[in-house]
Amino acid sequence: MNKTAALKFPRLATSSKKRALKRITLNLTSDEAQNLEKYCEQTGRPAIDVIRELIQALP
Repeated sequence: MNKTAALKFPRLATSSKKRALKRITLNLTSDEAQNLEKYCEQTGRPAIDVIRELIQALP
């Protein structure tokens, strides 16, 4: 990796810090799914980003 990429993306510079991923399934009611889809359309963000950000904001 060149120095420019390492400076712009410091997380990519070290491969020793790999995140362990865990897949979950989320069951939503029709209304909840519609609300999420509507929010994603309005903000232009994918549902995974919206959900991940909400989880990260938990205490």
